[in-house]
Amino acid sequence: MSAVAKHQSHAPTGGTHKPSPAALNAAAASFAALTARLDYLSPEDTELVRRAYRFADEAHLGQLRNSGEPYITHPIAVAAQCAEWKLDAQALMAALLHDAIEDCGVTKPELIERFGAPVAELVDGLTKLDKLQFNTREENQAESFRKMLLAMARDVRVILVKLADRTHNMRTLDDAPREKWARISRETLEIYAPIAHRLGLNQTYRELQELSFRHLKPWRYATLSKAVAKARGRRRDLIQKVQREVETAFANANMTLRIAGREKTLYSIYRKMEEKHLSFAQVTDIYGFRLIVPNVIACYTGLGILHQMYKPLPGKFKDHIAIAKLNGYQSLHTTLVGPAGVNVEFQLRTEAMHVVAESGVAAHWLYKAAEPNAASNDRLGTKWLQSLLDIQDETRDAAEFWDHVKVDLFPDAVYVFTPKSQILALPRGATVVDFAYAIHSNIGDHTSAARINGDQVPLRTELKNGDVVEVITAPVSTPNPAWLGFVRTGRARSKIRHYLKTLAHAESEGLGEKLLAQALRAEGLSKLPAEDTEHQALWEKLLRFTGNRTRAELLTDIGLGKRIASIVAKRLVAMLSELGERPDALLLSRERFISHETISQGAVTLDGSENSSVRFALCCRPIPGDEIVGYLGHGEGLVVHTESCGVGQRLRHKDSERFFAVEWADEPTRTFETGVVITVRNDKGVLARVAATLADAEADITHVEMADETPQDSTDLRFVIAVRDRTHLDSVLRAARRTASVLTAARTVPAP
Repeated sequence: MSAVAKHQSHAPTGGTHKPSPAALNAAAASFAALTARLDYLSPEDTELVRRAYRFADEAHLGQLRNSGEPYITHPIAVAAQCAEWKLDAQALMAALLHDAIEDCGVTKPELIERFGAPVAELVDGLTKLDKLQFNTREENQAESFRKMLLAMARDVRVILVKLADRTHNMRTLDDAPREKWARISRETLEIYAPIAHRLGLNQTYRELQELSFRHLKPWRYATLSKAVAKARGRRRDLIQKVQREVETAFANANMTLRIAGREKTLYSIYRKMEEKHLSFAQVTDIYGFRLIVPNVIACYTGLGILHQMYKPLPGKFKDHIAIAKLNGYQSLHTTLVGPAGVNVEFQLRTEAMHVVAESGVAAHWLYKAAEPNAASNDRLGTKWLQSLLDIQDETRDAAEFWDHVKVDLFPDAVYVFTPKSQILALPRGATVVDFAYAIHSNIGDHTSAARINGDQVPLRTELKNGDVVEVITAPVSTPNPAWLGFVRTGRARSKIRHYLKTLAHAESEGLGEKLLAQALRAEGLSKLPAEDTEHQALWEKLLRFTGNRTRAELLTDIGLGKRIASIVAKRLVAMLSELGERPDALLLSRERFISHETISQGAVTLDGSENSSVRFALCCRPIPGDEIVGYLGHGEGLVVHTESCGVGQRLRHKDSERFFAVEWADEPTRTFETGVVITVRNDKGVLARVAATLADAEADITHVEMADETPQDSTDLRFVIAVRDRTHLDSVLRAARRTASVLTAARTVPAP
């Protein structure tokens, strides 16, 4: 039962709430109205629905809504909405029974026994959804939202019944206490209306928006309502004239046509006025026409007829037939300058398109039997639902999942092409990286460059309608953490995060193994015990001591600084002693003899390929050739400081057991950043000269800043440059000192 329905039910208390005969007749009449809509079901299915009604009626006996009507009128209304979407018997039964488990003490096994497992699963799914309270703290909201989306991804009927339930509760919100209006309306506007839109249920989407707007901002709703009614009165003649002219033109062309007026909803008028800072008089597209024609060819022919009658507005034509919207919506849209210079929007579509436009995902049931392309209807909106399951597989954190999905709930799509002319729809603001992940996660992971319309572009480039995008991959390319700053789709974001987490864990495991081996050497053991049957019991005992599930998890924790290697090593040595394995006395004495030295034989060797498991401290920016020490931060892996760094020395004084011996590899695999300060005379073009000198000396400039003080004779230029080692840095500084206008050049020294 939804948040609204909860406040509209009363459990029976004695005879006080006994429904009157008139009320019971009203309930019976409403069920009779429901059965009249079930003509699309077989007699057997209709009988199943009737059985569910009888059970629900009995279960809810004595319960009333705030309006005083018997409670059963609510499940009947929900089922009636589902029948309008032509949902199957199981969904209708679930709609009738959706409050039975929570309100009436009916159990899931009882429902399985009476109505079968599928119906019971649907009711159970709905009951879980009904526990959602979106005004709770953020993480609870995120967790609830995740459960709802996953229930819906597994069986879309769950959310269809839920939307029908929410729609009826919004229609009867006037009966709920006034203080609940804002919370329930906001929740509907932020959560349920976008889901309805995403699934193509446009009629429900518009109704939920209107009802929410009416209860959230009653005064604005009433004012706009009056203004629209007045405008309608003024323009009635104009609208009738356009309708007559269009009907005549189509009749002359021997084309069948069903025409309907379409008025912009009050909420969309309000939003347009808010977003574009317009007055009501400036909103010109309040009225429009919907033309339903026999087939797709007639849509384009009809467009030609309309463009002959009235002048089209440039840039206001959209072909959603050739390129359907993400939720399956198809129509031709054009805005024309009608009589008296009034803009009128026309939408042309076929009957099948109209059903999909109004009912979206629910249209699948309508066309399941009748249409040969039923499979395509089945896919409406389900691509998005499938992507939810993919994201869920990689995202265990609820708030992160909500973050991924939120952007996909409000799609304002751009349509782009692959080099082979396949069309892809992506949310507005999507970048080349989003495009790469939309094709395949493997392509996304190895993206190295891209071309749009033949021109090379940066990976953060936003895509525009009609762009032809070509992604260039390289086996050595991997996702970059910086991508998270600009990607727009939940799929791309979750894939990148998943890759980085997996990579960080793999690297931390390797580092943890090195650190534990080093700690064991200090205890007189030359290497880690093997992971074989002989030592299996030993590892299991050690894991019970540390609280880890696996050896890999323990090593990862050591690499991330969550466990101290020396403590684990001491415990391991004690356990091995019990098995009769004694420390090597020679190794122990040698390790103790050289323990005062910064580097021992068991030091962790760094060559720059460690990525996320090792960080080089920004306070001192160590480079190969510097004397260095390693500090194992809490949960942040190994942080490397220079031996003389003041920050490192203070940490060492406070937390010495977290320091480890580290040394540079003979041949590092990359360059390292360090800071230099160059004092120059304030001559013209001096910055360009210094930058050119640094570039000639093969030092990459990654950052530059100038003192922002008042102009003086000299100023300090502070650079962060990437160099190979200390020898390379010395040659860079010598070259800088020889440059005209340079007074001094030195490496930045960290504060003590």
